[in-house]
Amino acid sequence: MALPPDAATGADVCAALRAQAARLGLSLGAEPEWADAVLEERIDPYSREFSVVAIWRGRERYGCANFFADGRIFAEYQVLLPHPQRPGSYVDSVQVWGRPAQWRGDAVIADYPA
Repeated sequence: MALPPDAATGADVCAALRAQAARLGLSLGAEPEWADAVLEERIDPYSREFSVVAIWRGRERYGCANFFADGRIFAEYQVLLPHPQRPGSYVDSVQVWGRPAQWRGDAVIADYPA
């Protein structure tokens, strides 16, 4: 059984997702907010260990964060805004992974359909 993440860690994940969008010059506003997350316990299909998944839905965007038993975290949150430097492309989502204070991240960029 996995322990739920504490509020400080959850808030740090949310801040890291907003910061990843801000690196592109985009704003997610106040989303995601840790208080809006619904927590579920799942079994990791690879390690077969329990993990906790935080899910955000019901606002403008969807997202989730996986809190693995070994302390690693992977989070993704929808952006769905035009890419500020690449005409014809949009930022589908931002991702962060790692551990608090050691975040790495990236953006998922897609082209508009022709």
